[in-house]
Amino acid sequence: MKNSEIKKGTFHAGFSYFLWGLLPIYWKLIDQVNATEILANRVFWSFIFMVLILLVTKKWGLFLQTLKGFAQNKKQLYALAIASLLISINWFVYIWAVNSGHMLEASLGYYINPLVSVLLGMIVLKEKLSIPQYISFGLATIGVLIISISHGEFPWIAISLALSFGLYGLAKKLIIVESSVGLTLETLVLAPIAALYMCFLFMNGTNSFLSASAGTDLLLIGAGAATAVPLLYFAKGAQKIPLSLLGFLQYIAPTLTLILGVFVYKEHFSKEQFLSFIFIWFALTIYSLSKIRLFPEKGIIQKEKLNS
Repeated sequence: MKNSEIKKGTFHAGFSYFLWGLLPIYWKLIDQVNATEILANRVFWSFIFMVLILLVTKKWGLFLQTLKGFAQNKKQLYALAIASLLISINWFVYIWAVNSGHMLEASLGYYINPLVSVLLGMIVLKEKLSIPQYISFGLATIGVLIISISHGEFPWIAISLALSFGLYGLAKKLIIVESSVGLTLETLVLAPIAALYMCFLFMNGTNSFLSASAGTDLLLIGAGAATAVPLLYFAKGAQKIPLSLLGFLQYIAPTLTLILGVFVYKEHFSKEQFLSFIFIWFALTIYSLSKIRLFPEKGIIQKEKLNS
């Protein structure tokens, strides 16, 4: 693969994680809106935005063709439904956590996520782990235990985010589809439910959309673009760079979220939390280094040639 392509891929993937890392600022702007209503608007307007993207990029025909194929393939249809449910759970927990003052625990969830994904691969897909990867799991477990014991409760926000996104990635392995088409399909599954919930809020007079302010309305509509744009950049970048490089870039998002939580939104960062994060960071360092050794340059080039 040409260096120029790798540079473009690195920029696109890095920019997607940069946007994800700053996304809490967006949700904070509408923290007066109930998290469930934000989720409903996020799903509904994401679907509308993706439909427009497909029309502009002339992929609507591919979308209809893929939709027909899913109707005939029950396995992929079930995987799509599960993926849609998991990503909606992930979105809801993240929005609720950010707007409820738990940004640090949300960032912890996305630090843990890569390790959870590998663990799921070992359990479900019977993938084998190296000794350094086992060590990284041990360190991460210690980090989670420190937070659990010091707070006197299980860090359910972090674990829910890590598990839901890890399982989402596992479900996506069963769905072979173009990235923008896939996102449109996922939001299509949930869009009717989101629309019905929004109508329910209107009928009960408990809606914020079209009743709070024009700024709130625009932010809720813009949630669709805020969701889709990073995913589209990620899809463009992930296709052009080695998996090991992508593994390093993914820590940009939770690091930015951590910085925002501590220095911008002044969330309390205790000594116990700091110690826990140190164990997690050590675990991720060992894990990342093991990935580089597992994917030497020659192997990456061979893999990329097969995919090109």
